[in-house]
Amino acid sequence: MSETDSTTLTSPRDLAEVPAVEVIATLAVHLMTAAAVQLGLGEPDADGGTPAQDLDEARKLITALAGLVTAAAPEIGSQHALPLRDGLRTLQLAFREASTVPDAPGTGPGEKLTGAVR
Repeated sequence: MSETDSTTLTSPRDLAEVPAVEVIATLAVHLMTAAAVQLGLGEPDADGGTPAQDLDEARKLITALAGLVTAAAPEIGSQHALPLRDGLRTLQLAFREASTVPDAPGTGPGEKLTGAVR
């Protein structure tokens, strides 16, 4: 990263110009991506092997995403919240599928905030 790039990313004036909905959406996408990787949904390694799973880490990331989406939805409006909710639900279902011993309905990652996912 060049010096210009690093100052561009950290300049308070530039951050002030970014709409809150964009910051929230960007954070949600980062959480979704990290959770998907922890669920083993990343690309195979160079040898074609299956990506590793860490369901404990995935649970934390999905729960954090659920908190963000639930708290932000009234503020960002349904046109922005709906795709985030869809992504969250997809990850919750992927977690349930990846678990060898599925959580009881309503106790999966983020379900205390979103309700049971089916």
